[in-house]
Amino acid sequence: MQTSASNAFGENNQGGKAGGTNIRTDTRFFGHPAGLAWLSAAEFCERFSYYGMQALLVLYMTHSLLLPGHVENVRGFQPVREAFEWAYGPLTPQALGSAIFGLYAGLVYLTPLAGGVIADRLLGRTRTVALGASLMALGHFLMAFEASFLVALLCLIAGVGCFKGNIASQLGDLYKSSDPRRGHAFQIFLLVTQLAGIVTPLICGTLGELYGWHWGFGAAGVSMVIGLGAYLLGRPVLPEDSRRPQGTLAEPQQKLTSADRRTVIALVILLPILGVGMISNQQFFNAYLIWSERTYDLEILGHQMPVTWLLSFGNVSCTFTIIASVLFWRWWATRNRDPDEITKIVLGTAVAILGPLILALASYVHAQTGQRLSLAWAILPQVINDIGFANVAPIAVALYSRAAPRNLTGLMIGVYYTHLFLANMLVGRLGGLLDELSGVNFWLLHAGLMTLSAMALFLVRKIAGPTLRRDDNADQAPESAN
Repeated sequence: MQTSASNAFGENNQGGKAGGTNIRTDTRFFGHPAGLAWLSAAEFCERFSYYGMQALLVLYMTHSLLLPGHVENVRGFQPVREAFEWAYGPLTPQALGSAIFGLYAGLVYLTPLAGGVIADRLLGRTRTVALGASLMALGHFLMAFEASFLVALLCLIAGVGCFKGNIASQLGDLYKSSDPRRGHAFQIFLLVTQLAGIVTPLICGTLGELYGWHWGFGAAGVSMVIGLGAYLLGRPVLPEDSRRPQGTLAEPQQKLTSADRRTVIALVILLPILGVGMISNQQFFNAYLIWSERTYDLEILGHQMPVTWLLSFGNVSCTFTIIASVLFWRWWATRNRDPDEITKIVLGTAVAILGPLILALASYVHAQTGQRLSLAWAILPQVINDIGFANVAPIAVALYSRAAPRNLTGLMIGVYYTHLFLANMLVGRLGGLLDELSGVNFWLLHAGLMTLSAMALFLVRKIAGPTLRRDDNADQAPESAN
């Protein structure tokens, strides 16, 4: 029995080989290691379950769970309500749902830091990923019961933390650092994520809105069980599990130079500014859905379209705008100097401001005519937001991975994602104002805050641009006595 368990969890003694094949030289999956296929399948299922939760959570709370006759059934909910109302003041069900969603969406960007520590120090990556998948599946199934809502959220948040970062690390371990296939593998991984984001609202959203909320959550749970099965089946062709033995010391770290410290300070200062600049993008998963139900004509061919389908369109738009952005900057670089990362981030944030401005205009037209708006109004603000997003999120990751001191790169990438925690906490608070402000003022508030973010980013570019443009890999000189 002990041998069986060890094999299931991948703690083998084959020196990185599977079935006699060296994992890092394996080309069985379209020129890539076979492990890429299994990891991609598990990632698709995990993202399917996550996006299913993201599509349904705020609608479920606003339309059902937090209403009288239901909220009383949630175990331990009164202290949670009191905590939010202590921080924000009295909250309507919509405002409370928005705040809870913001906290949930924010925490899933913090818990991977803890998941990495658990994997490195305690369980190893395989057991940690399996634990995360199991917790997520349990959380989705617990969403079927109103009483276990808070426990379900805790399971989902902890599960994402255990799963997300560690499976990406295993993907990287399939390749040598110099292997040119490595970058292509992460592109495939990103494509799988985008595909899950496209199909999930069509399935979980439709089931949840038309047939019952618990059907949508249940579909997400089934997906996570399938993902766990795929991950364990593929374990023989994945890298060896490893963790630092307890009591061992970390490798000596190179001392930070004064230039390193200036770079770290600049990158940390950027975090809240980036967070504010992302509020419109993150609001599309929260209050935007409620606003859309009230504003758009969702009837198509005599049938009411689930509002969650707007998220599918958003993911299609996001996929194409990222591709278009990459191609555009490649074309631009053949004719002009390619802008640095911070310049692209400033430009992306400035473009994204137009998204909430168009939504404010849509709100004005809706208020003036008293008529629901055509879904054509939903296209332009989403596309413009995604053009901005394509020049902020992936570019910012590239900035942090390049500019961070070499011995802090992994830590700084983890720290980078905390800006999404800040963004979602702010989005949760702003979403609660939907019932207090007119639609025009609601979206103008978003545009105003994003304008402040763009101005702050421009200021950082002017002041700290040379520091952020510095390539740490090319500057490893020891610090002078001064």
